[in-house]
Amino acid sequence: MSPIPESASRWTICNRPGGKTMIEQRHLTDILNAAGQPAWKRVALRQIEERLTPPSDFPCVFSQSAYSRQKIRFSFVPDLSDASINAARQDLEAYVALSREWDGTVGNAEPLLMLFCPQTVRAASVDGYHAIGWRVLQAWHDADSHAWPADVSTDPHSPFWSMCFAGMQLFVNMSNPAHTSRRSRVLGDGLVFVINPRERFDIVAGDNVQGRRVRANIRARIERYDGLAHCPQLGSYEAGEIEWWQYGLLDENRERQDRCPFAVRPEQVAAIPAGSADSRHFAAVDALPPQRAAGESA
Repeated sequence: MSPIPESASRWTICNRPGGKTMIEQRHLTDILNAAGQPAWKRVALRQIEERLTPPSDFPCVFSQSAYSRQKIRFSFVPDLSDASINAARQDLEAYVALSREWDGTVGNAEPLLMLFCPQTVRAASVDGYHAIGWRVLQAWHDADSHAWPADVSTDPHSPFWSMCFAGMQLFVNMSNPAHTSRRSRVLGDGLVFVINPRERFDIVAGDNVQGRRVRANIRARIERYDGLAHCPQLGSYEAGEIEWWQYGLLDENRERQDRCPFAVRPEQVAAIPAGSADSRHFAAVDALPPQRAAGESA
């Protein structure tokens, strides 16, 4: 697929190291209406707005609240070329730096929406979009100069694994247009990454009475919105349940036994010390029921 030409000018809205194209929501409309900006970006934004503004009954109340307060950061990925994936990685670096400054207040939490061009980044199925998503995450990891955190497992099939970048645990929701039943995982005509620091979910929907109440409410909203029972892979990271299946949900409700395509670089695996998440939990992998996974971002 040939990439869509981008404007020669690059918008440096995020003044963080490495930040090239990450855009604050309050600047988004003016930037996308500027000369030279591809039309697909405006279409993608309009489709996001349709889901995150009234009268939409989109189930994620946190996303709707963040959008209403103009707290969302945006990054646009025109194609899967090395240059575009590298630019997206720089945006992610800037987002991680921004997230380290979070004051712990839910109202100030800022998710990152990374929107891929639907004309150049497309697949014929949900699995196909997930495969693209994992390729992107792997490319980012392969270029990451930071060590894998010692307290995070390196095996996606073990408890307490999550995607890490620049030393921060992340949760990546891979929404895509191939879903026909799971409407809550469709944010427009293209692949969309909804990225948050994973530990943020421990605060807003942790494994405690209040957190379980929050998750139950969101899952009830998902069931009404999708018209089917919520995904059986939903669970809690803090309880040690499998996380990666939640990144890309299946369109139907069934058990999963597939293997994650993501692999931590060997030199980072070798650096994992005794007493780390891997050494504590690796032996427990086979004991986990195959249908369960973490669900912080439900």
